[in-house]
Amino acid sequence: MTRSGRDTPWRPVGDAGPVTYLDHAASTPVRPEALEAMLPWLSGRCGNPSGAHRLAREARTALDDAREVVAEATGVAPGGVVFTSGGTEADNLAVAGTAGDGPPLCSAVEHHAVLDAVRRAGGRVVEVDGCGRVAPEALAAALADVATDGGSVPLVSVMTANNETGVVQPLAALAAIVAEVSPGTLVHTDAVQAMCWLDVAALAAGAHLVSLSAHKFGGPKGIGALAVRDGVTVRPQLVGGGQERERRSGTQNVAGAVGMAVALRAAIDERQRTVEAARARRDRLVAGLLGRVDGAVDTVASSATGSTVDRLPNIAHLCLPGVETEALIVLLEQEGVMVSAAASCASGAMEASHVLTAMGVPASLASGSVRLSLGWCSTDADVEHALAVVPRAVERLRAVPLRG
Repeated sequence: MTRSGRDTPWRPVGDAGPVTYLDHAASTPVRPEALEAMLPWLSGRCGNPSGAHRLAREARTALDDAREVVAEATGVAPGGVVFTSGGTEADNLAVAGTAGDGPPLCSAVEHHAVLDAVRRAGGRVVEVDGCGRVAPEALAAALADVATDGGSVPLVSVMTANNETGVVQPLAALAAIVAEVSPGTLVHTDAVQAMCWLDVAALAAGAHLVSLSAHKFGGPKGIGALAVRDGVTVRPQLVGGGQERERRSGTQNVAGAVGMAVALRAAIDERQRTVEAARARRDRLVAGLLGRVDGAVDTVASSATGSTVDRLPNIAHLCLPGVETEALIVLLEQEGVMVSAAASCASGAMEASHVLTAMGVPASLASGSVRLSLGWCSTDADVEHALAVVPRAVERLRAVPLRG
């Protein structure tokens, strides 16, 4: 794949040069056109968008132009777009900014940015099935339980697609349940993982709040957004300047917003082609590893009990018996293949995946879980290299007894 007239593919690199990067669900490379659009705002174009002079007005115009792109992608009015420092802040703002007297609810497989915020607010978790999906009847029962206790639910948060497994939630059906059972309850969806691959504006039409993060679809790190529908009140968690219509104070990251918008437009324009290419490569990667690694399990497919599971086209989630994920990641890195565990903490150390636990995956199997994720600049060579390296690394690890 080439971008912006380049003769060679745009490749992820490390200190030692190009790598086989299969961790796009964690962060994908900045698109060249996004970087190009940002550069003027990182150098001479220095106006503060809150100011009154010409340079400030130019910055404000650039910010408003970016806001319109995000608004269109999420299906809200431009005034409903709140730029944040990323998906985590957007999720926290959605939960804390709408907190009420009753407990918020979220699925058991949410990103910790939602899960921990809901727990902090005294909220409750809705269990999922073996594929990690929230059943509409389970959500209805959770809402009814709160009502029986004499309370009300200010917010229900269910992610559009899971960051570990790629499973897509039945968001429209869940939003309909909320509207029927608890009409005053807001619906939030973390679409951070989904935006590059799905029509979020359509899928999240029943949600009142939508979270995004630019570095998942080719924008820079450190910029995200919370899209808020008209009529929804979000109380600011950062105060002091009144920016973002008094919902998030602080001087806006103009360069980041510009890069986010350019990357988002490119991701949407190229979505069909990118999805088709990623799905073909992901399916070849999964089939190849299942055929070459004894006992390997496609985590989602093995839990599907005869039903079709909708999932993102770029994520392969496997469990490899007899292997410890941390050791596997080290061996693969030595061969230039970058993957991730199903979950990690801020320090980079491995921790048990709450997603797999909620799905009922046995701990003995989950300990060997690995996520391989493709992106907008992935190539067939990435897949072929992984298919050569991963089975060899698993064989080496299985020759050494697991720690007791």
